[in-house]
Amino acid sequence: MRVPLRPPPRPGAGSHHQVLYVLAECLPFAIALAVLTIEFTPAHALYTGPLLVATPALAAVTMGPRGTLAAVALAVAVSVITATYNGAWGSQQVYTNFLALLLVSLASLATSSTVRRRRADELEQVRRIAVAAQEAVLRPVPVRLGPLRVAGMYLAAETGAQIGGDLYEAVQTRYGVRVIVGDVRGKGLPAVRAAAAVLGAFREAVHYEDELTEVVNRCEAALLRDAAVPGVIDPEALVEGFVTALVAQVPDGPVVEVVNRGHPPPLLLRDGRVRALEPGSSLPPLGLAEFVTGPAGAADSYSFAPGDRLLLYTDGVIEARDGDGAFFALPEAMEAVEAAPEAQEFLDRLHRLLLRHTRHRLADDAAMFLVDR
Repeated sequence: MRVPLRPPPRPGAGSHHQVLYVLAECLPFAIALAVLTIEFTPAHALYTGPLLVATPALAAVTMGPRGTLAAVALAVAVSVITATYNGAWGSQQVYTNFLALLLVSLASLATSSTVRRRRADELEQVRRIAVAAQEAVLRPVPVRLGPLRVAGMYLAAETGAQIGGDLYEAVQTRYGVRVIVGDVRGKGLPAVRAAAAVLGAFREAVHYEDELTEVVNRCEAALLRDAAVPGVIDPEALVEGFVTALVAQVPDGPVVEVVNRGHPPPLLLRDGRVRALEPGSSLPPLGLAEFVTGPAGAADSYSFAPGDRLLLYTDGVIEARDGDGAFFALPEAMEAVEAAPEAQEFLDRLHRLLLRHTRHRLADDAAMFLVDR
């Protein structure tokens, strides 16, 4: 997903709000500093008590309980210093200020704790909804499908994200096991909607279409129908949006049939060596059917013998970079972990190598799907 479906935000549009938030967090401490400045200058005749009393309340708005407690401690310290410096101990005004500061501080701490707890509950609810959405779109795959062992893994680039525009699915049918891996060009809700449309069409078509190319055509038709609904997708996204997809079929014989629509080629691991299954002809991604010239042709067929491993993936894996800008060497990584006995363990080891390469900073969502003969 190199280019977002929606136009990119204006430079600095998001950072402007971030700057305002940081300034709001600094305001209580700036007020305390201003009070000290006033009290140690000829302007100390000004009454600064109400300013200090307000600092815990201001801190409670933008900071959690710890930040509010720090603001309270600073306000108390400044009050003690200024009262000592001005020799004001014993006056009713000083004790009134301390009482007001105590009451406001207790109220601010209680408010901050309540807001923090409420935000945590809301975040947990959002996470539960995200997990449910992920399982509805990307359903958990079984460990075994007929003669195959399979495993899938979705890696979100954004911290806390559960789902995006990468997709995969495997279904056992009368034609054999059929698998799809795809990558929606874009991010956010439009990408999730496109992924759901393609997966829904795939799950239905794999049971009724004899030819693998017809399964792909059904997926493309569903994508175009969904994009044509008025108001669903921005006009710019409708013009430029597409989905790279790879659909594979593993019948009973020692072969695998593949239809590749603009997707990175699958990698076959055999006897410790990896090779890419390049398509026989170049076809455009789903959503760009107008660029197909002539008949689509049949699926490409490759040898897939017992003991072989087939990895389908999205470009977020091979385009992941390290600190020096070097891409992740997926074939070499597969050869390094080929001894993993189980499909899920194989993907877990690849996952660790990928995160080590990127220092746990993925620039794009990534998905991997492994098929063991």
